[in-house]
Amino acid sequence: MEGRAKFSLEYRPPGPMSKALQDFSHFKGLSNQESTTNGHSGTMIRRILPKGRKPRICVVGAGVAGLSGPNWIHGLHENPILDLAKELRDAFMDVPEVPPSVYDQTGRLLGMEDGQQCSELMWGIIEEAFKYSDQEADSIPQNQSLLDFFKVKLKEKNIPKAIAERVLEFCQSWGDYIGGDIDRQSLKYLWLEETIDGGNIFLASTYKAILDRITKDVLACANLQLFTKVTSISTTPQENATTTVPVTVTTSQNETSHFDEIVMTAPLGWLKHNAESFQPGLPPRLQTAIKNISYGALEKVYLTFPSAFWLSPEDQENPKPFFNQWLGPSCTTHHWAVECAFLSSLPAPHSHPTLLFYMHGALATHITTLASKLDPTTTQYLTALSEFFKPYYSLLPNYNSTSPSCSPSHALATNWQNDEFAGWGSYSNFQISDPEVVGKVELDKDIEALREGAPERRLWFAGEHTAPFIALGTVTGA
Repeated sequence: MEGRAKFSLEYRPPGPMSKALQDFSHFKGLSNQESTTNGHSGTMIRRILPKGRKPRICVVGAGVAGLSGPNWIHGLHENPILDLAKELRDAFMDVPEVPPSVYDQTGRLLGMEDGQQCSELMWGIIEEAFKYSDQEADSIPQNQSLLDFFKVKLKEKNIPKAIAERVLEFCQSWGDYIGGDIDRQSLKYLWLEETIDGGNIFLASTYKAILDRITKDVLACANLQLFTKVTSISTTPQENATTTVPVTVTTSQNETSHFDEIVMTAPLGWLKHNAESFQPGLPPRLQTAIKNISYGALEKVYLTFPSAFWLSPEDQENPKPFFNQWLGPSCTTHHWAVECAFLSSLPAPHSHPTLLFYMHGALATHITTLASKLDPTTTQYLTALSEFFKPYYSLLPNYNSTSPSCSPSHALATNWQNDEFAGWGSYSNFQISDPEVVGKVELDKDIEALREGAPERRLWFAGEHTAPFIALGTVTGA
């Protein structure tokens, strides 16, 4: 498998890491470029244009990042995003190597040793799974999941039943990395989830400065059209480089524009739902790739309190877990496992009394359904989210139901599953499939097909779903 990342798990902090650029804006960018060539994957294609005319290139579906977008920089070795963060003096934090605090189904806080045991077992098995996937991918059935691997390994290790069941609950948090349930994570293609070496850091100052820096030069020479919905992209195959057949882009206002090349940075989820936007239809190989690669559904909720009531004076002296995990409290209706990050642990001045909850699967769908019916500026919105998470945050240290400090003052929920321009989801992931239903699936080859695009139609794809294998689903890859 060409380009497979060398497995490395130097350190992955226990807890969720939102992986990708998720908050896509509703626009197309039209830019005039200085270059008279277009290249992709080392291939140079020269177009014959009238003398003195620059090529007209259209970029459809670019993305923006902010508070509700990515939080992490994945990989510290030769990562251009990290280089930019350092150049711009952004604030970031290397998460302390402290296991998360964990509450079991009864609401009891597990002792440090119990929590650490679960954490070490989980990440140890995940490390084994990565190595197994990396070395034996060709022989692993495409319908075997990461959860299947967990069950086998726990049995092989003769882990006591009570502890094994707790680890199986604990490992559900893997879904907050991929935006999907662990029983859907492909073991065969788990190696595609590996990222750049060197660990992961939390970008406390958000991606705003990095985004501004990246877009500065581009926007200086671009005709940017915000809130312009593209409904049709017509690309006629070009017989040879001596002929020029324009690419036609049509908007929802029935306005048309003509270009020499087009770059689609729309999210994979949008491509899945808008095959009819391409005229004629995309080549069969690209259609297959878009169908095969899965699209995740990570969501987040920020709950801000008047003060960080969960902190105690002694927490200033001892390292405190950055993450908290609830293993499906029995007092809740659906017994969903939930985890959050303590944003009160961020470095000043970015520290604030906020709990950042990560969600996926049925829980994420429930929250987006709940929140999408309400106006985010209303008391009803705050109350609905506060009440849903109350069985969780009320278990934290120092909680007092009569104290105003223990009642959220602000709430914000993402809603990517209901956002057309985010592709009704978050970012790509790699799920199991039934060979008897869909036939043989080769997800690495599908990614390579998207990278290649359709050069004969002057149509290219860009974004996290086309990135090098070690950067898929990350901001660096996007």
